[in-house]
Amino acid sequence: MRGLVRACHPEPTAAVTIVAALLAIVVGRSAGAVAAITVAVLASQLAVGWTNDWLDAGRDAETGRQDKPIPRGEVSRRTVGVGAVIAAVATVPLALLSGPVPGVYLIVGMICGLLYDWPLKFTPASPAPYVVAFGALAAFVAGTRFWWLIVAAALLGGGAHFVNVLPDLEDDLRSGVRGLPHRIGPTASWAAGGTLLVAATAALVFGPAGAPSWPGLAVLAAAVVVLPTGWYLSRRPGSRAAFRSVLVVALADVILLLVSGTTG
Repeated sequence: MRGLVRACHPEPTAAVTIVAALLAIVVGRSAGAVAAITVAVLASQLAVGWTNDWLDAGRDAETGRQDKPIPRGEVSRRTVGVGAVIAAVATVPLALLSGPVPGVYLIVGMICGLLYDWPLKFTPASPAPYVVAFGALAAFVAGTRFWWLIVAAALLGGGAHFVNVLPDLEDDLRSGVRGLPHRIGPTASWAAGGTLLVAATAALVFGPAGAPSWPGLAVLAAAVVVLPTGWYLSRRPGSRAAFRSVLVVALADVILLLVSGTTG
């Protein structure tokens, strides 16, 4: 069980699921709808995370990734693969509990995640599935009337991709992974990722009707500080501080929605 949890990429899986649940509450979904959304998003994240580790098991072993549970022998590759299939199949009916149109948004988002796992993470189009999947997730949770939330989520997804791969660039290159961040290098990747993340926060601050709130402007200012700090700390070998700074900014955006009440 521990190996399965580690193989699902628990930090981003938990973060995305919690953010989805909080957004559902903010936009006024009922308790039952919030529960349905949370379970469906969790299933889709498990499917994508387990598929990623199942596909990467050979490369992770070759590069000596001892932080990965399959090469460490904590769980078998077959078990992770079976879990991925079960989670992906379960996502479809769980997503459709929220209605056919919202359900399609989440299913599209999951498909984008799987397409990133293979083959898009090896191509210059590697940011595309992140952009589409995060935007689709926002549409699934909040509906399309919150256009600024969808834009912000898409920007956040693109930024998360550039930042998330930074600690693993060298290992990825040795194993043949050549997404866009690998092709443009760490400095340009951080610049692109940081710009997208700040733009996402700005969309949340200035997108809703009316004047931006002081809490919103404070969150934007904090994002400008937190993201470079994450980049500075991530220079240590194996550090994932840059990606954790992304999670901090994402959660700050959700808090911004709760505090400012910009849900209409």
